[in-house]
Amino acid sequence: MSAVVVNRVRKGQYLDSVALMRFSRSIAALKGVEEAALMMGTPANLAIMRDAGLLDADALDASGGDLVIAIRAGDEGAAGNALTAAEALLDQPRASGAGGAAWRPRTIRTAVDQRPGANLALISVPGDFAASEARKAIRRGLHAMIFSDNVSIDEEVALKREARDLGRLIMGPDCGTAIINGRPVAFANRLPRGGVGIIGASGTGIQEVSCLIARHGGGISHAIGVGGRDLGEAVGGISTLMALDALANDASTRHIVLISKPPAPSVMETVLARIEELHKPVTVCFIGAEPGAMPPNAGQVFTLRDAALRAVDKETVAVAECPVTPGAAGKSKIRGLFSGGTLCAEAQVIMLGAGEGVASNAPIPGAIPAEDGEAAITLLDLGDDVYTRGRPHPMIDPEVRDGPIAAALGDPEVAVIQLDVVIGLGAHGDPAGHLARLVRQTPAKDRPIIIASVTGTDDDPQVRSAQVAALEAEGVIVAPTNADAAEWAREALDRNRSA
Repeated sequence: MSAVVVNRVRKGQYLDSVALMRFSRSIAALKGVEEAALMMGTPANLAIMRDAGLLDADALDASGGDLVIAIRAGDEGAAGNALTAAEALLDQPRASGAGGAAWRPRTIRTAVDQRPGANLALISVPGDFAASEARKAIRRGLHAMIFSDNVSIDEEVALKREARDLGRLIMGPDCGTAIINGRPVAFANRLPRGGVGIIGASGTGIQEVSCLIARHGGGISHAIGVGGRDLGEAVGGISTLMALDALANDASTRHIVLISKPPAPSVMETVLARIEELHKPVTVCFIGAEPGAMPPNAGQVFTLRDAALRAVDKETVAVAECPVTPGAAGKSKIRGLFSGGTLCAEAQVIMLGAGEGVASNAPIPGAIPAEDGEAAITLLDLGDDVYTRGRPHPMIDPEVRDGPIAAALGDPEVAVIQLDVVIGLGAHGDPAGHLARLVRQTPAKDRPIIIASVTGTDDDPQVRSAQVAALEAEGVIVAPTNADAAEWAREALDRNRSA
């Protein structure tokens, strides 16, 4: 019997992509359902659903402002049940505002009128509309954090230039993490207030550094995400430069940390010149960059771990001993399977620094693209668009990593698997528990060595210590940091080669 495809278009109904992704996975898990997607009807999203075999003629008249339910099931009964369940999810009551009354302003203008004291807008709409909504926000006196991706580079440049002229900061596009006045926004962690301000082109980079600062007794004043393209030639570091000025003028910030992949050379020169004008110490962590001359008030580090240590005035800490014993002889590969792109990049820095050859789908300088050839060490960013197209990010839905992890567990040549677990607000409720159940399916005697790190705090909803315990109960070795996990993985491979 051929699969049954059903669609329903809900005209003029908007729901943000994170909520829709969660709903999609819930519907896809129902009995008899092969795949499901709840998406806004933008051209890009319609193409994703069409490529997945989820559309029929009923959805062809959908526009970017319409919500599309697309389901493929084994039979009509399963398809009908899934459609009913999807509509029930979409019709359920939403979060309430003050006093229990639902607060659902449909425009930024209405929101500003009702909350005149607000000064920040979080934009989470399809990328086709994000720049327009952010422009409305800055013209009404708001700073804007753009969670949305798929904003063109030309739109980003124009928007950030206008925002700069208006004295408004744009965080993003594709900015998933911020902490403003100590309050977490989007994917962030519950952290103590303190004197360290962070500027980052990476969400997981910000999370790793801020959580390690907290673990070493420090605290965060603000963490400002700028988007992954801000330090490129086209944008020119507009948001980064504004963030540097903001933290320099912030009385609660005593030390600034800047995290990014290597900027364009001309932008790096401009940023370092601005840092030299500041009267505060700055730690610069350009992941994958070569050592370079720094201003007198700045120091360069090459890992997120060292950025956190320098921010709290700790040059070194006790070295974590690698507890790994050799596995079965003859295994000669490391597979790193990351949900955090910057954590993947940090692992590459460490492996390359040890003289190892590295392949990655997100290679830093010195690594080779994974599609161009094989290497003994392959480190993959599974949060990359190629893995998440039409699906939630693995921080939201850890099932996205299940296939690659299962393949590595069953690969007779893999000696070590390195994994990251990132918790906090917005993340999956129990990623370590999900991972532990997946690992349990392979008998311990047949597994590669598994080394993980957990980014988060005990104040997060998932509780870091509980996540660590869940992994260790299944024989996973948990390192103090992602950098330590990479060093242990490399050392474990060396021991295995010598066994």
